[in-house]
Amino acid sequence: MSEWTIGIIGGSGLYQVDGLADAQWISVDTPWGKPSDDLLIGTIGGVKFVFLPRHGRGHPLSPTNLNARANIDALKRAGCTDILSISAVGSLRKDLAPGCFVIADQFIDRSFAREKSFFGQGMVAHVSMADPVCPRLAALAGDAARAAGAHVVEGGIYLVMEGPQFSTRAESRLYQSWGCDIIGMTAMPEAKLAREAELPYALVAMVTDYDCWRGEDAGVEVTDVLKVLHINADAARRLVLELAAGLPERRLASPIDTCLDHALITAAEARDPAMIARLDAVAGRVLKGGGR
Repeated sequence: MSEWTIGIIGGSGLYQVDGLADAQWISVDTPWGKPSDDLLIGTIGGVKFVFLPRHGRGHPLSPTNLNARANIDALKRAGCTDILSISAVGSLRKDLAPGCFVIADQFIDRSFAREKSFFGQGMVAHVSMADPVCPRLAALAGDAARAAGAHVVEGGIYLVMEGPQFSTRAESRLYQSWGCDIIGMTAMPEAKLAREAELPYALVAMVTDYDCWRGEDAGVEVTDVLKVLHINADAARRLVLELAAGLPERRLASPIDTCLDHALITAAEARDPAMIARLDAVAGRVLKGGGR
């Protein structure tokens, strides 16, 4: 059995993965509430995968209503070593046409109505988000996307808006002026929480449409998005199969695996036992026995 256990967070249109052996849906409870759905757990070529549909099967959850803390905690409890997020996005660049896959490497977080940290009163921690994705996993995801037949662009800045409404033209042009490449509603706080849980994270952004910065075009409409979404989802399912085939047999340690070593700031005697209990999966490695 491989040393990897890959968590896959499927975005809009991706509610299942193909080719999983011994697949079963498992309910997971977390101290942060219920995740978006049960976890689909199985193997592909000896690699364990744990799949979570971000919006739930049938898409009942809006971006603001996602319990990202429960989602990441559940994946950590399921033994995931790494997380690959797959997300539908709009394009802020002419050359990033609908259908292409962008391997995002930076984020600007403009969400405002979401819980963004596992830590807080009674247990404070500060992790670095300077480089928010794992370059090793991102490179493997890019290779898998190409092998799946997708047009892949390496690197891109993902602007995370709150939603659920799409942008105004003024907002879209503002984000362009900031140098953003793509826009979506779900990568944050997901990426921040994955880092706090010491889970290397990468994101494949599937472009479904041009955002409304192009003055000659009508605004973004869900009907247009859905047409591309289904095509992208097929490629994303192939991507997962190719990722399983392309993973190195041995998983070398990542610096992200131990990023909490120097992140906890609350003194041991000032820590809230109830908060420590909630962090059993996310930070148990450093908190057991009152660690750093």
